[in-house]
Amino acid sequence: MNREAQAVIGLRLTAHRQYMTTPSSSSLARRRERWFYLLITPWLVGLLLFQVGPIVAAVALSFVDWPLPQPPQFVGLTHFETLLGDPLFGRTLLNTAYYAVGTVPTGILLGLGLALLVERPLPGITLFRTVFFLPVIASGVAMVLLWGWMFNARYGLINTMLAQVGIRGPAWLQDAQWAMPALILMSLWGVGTNMLIYLAALQGVPTELHEAASLDGAGRWSRFRHVTWPLISPVTLYLVIVNVIGSFQVFTPTYILTRGGPENATLTLPLYIYFNAFSWNKLGYAATLSLVLFLVILLLTLLQFRLARGHVFYRFD
Repeated sequence: MNREAQAVIGLRLTAHRQYMTTPSSSSLARRRERWFYLLITPWLVGLLLFQVGPIVAAVALSFVDWPLPQPPQFVGLTHFETLLGDPLFGRTLLNTAYYAVGTVPTGILLGLGLALLVERPLPGITLFRTVFFLPVIASGVAMVLLWGWMFNARYGLINTMLAQVGIRGPAWLQDAQWAMPALILMSLWGVGTNMLIYLAALQGVPTELHEAASLDGAGRWSRFRHVTWPLISPVTLYLVIVNVIGSFQVFTPTYILTRGGPENATLTLPLYIYFNAFSWNKLGYAATLSLVLFLVILLLTLLQFRLARGHVFYRFD
């Protein structure tokens, strides 16, 4: 046997020993699976304690009457029957929908417009991006108090500026007709989040597509409509869903500035849930309202996914 044959046999024997000492694919897969479950255990614990647990507790509370400190009493579907005849529930649902309709489309359009403005690599553009996004990182309560001063009917900044041009400003937060528009205007202060996400999406659009469209004679509007908009449509769907969910969970401005007034004009569903649970000691009814709010948000989200079919373009590189 020559040296070459011996070398080949030696290599085969070495490979065979390594194969015999290497764990099988099934055992390796089981080991990886154990590590996977071990690493996600903290997340699972948090999910069960802080998300699944409260949902289950809310479902259980919706069937009982629990006027603390007395023990809970099972009442069945009484809270759901009360909800159907509660005029404030319908009012709060309409107020919340009004707030969502006023904030979501406006916030999406403003965010996209600002992103288009600050996308261009101009001198000092980073400063403008920072200025537009800076209100997002400010404290929510502090900003709400600041806006409350600005909306003051006597010495507020907004009415003072309107008076300079001969316009008498309304009472804003003390007027049932203007209170909700004031809150909608206040919400646009945080449009920087939409701008930042849209800016990242715009920077992800391939430049060669714009160049090809320009060579074909497409103008700026045509390039935006047929190139940019389809490619950022998934981001738009995401922002619409997130903004709708956030608008149906509005609480801080209505609680701090108006407490649902005047004349229940700003009484939103989250604020109504809070009053029932912590002011009126109706934990069971508050839990029922929470479940309704959860179902409304779920149905709206599913509806948006349904309506987005055929209008959202997913690009796979």
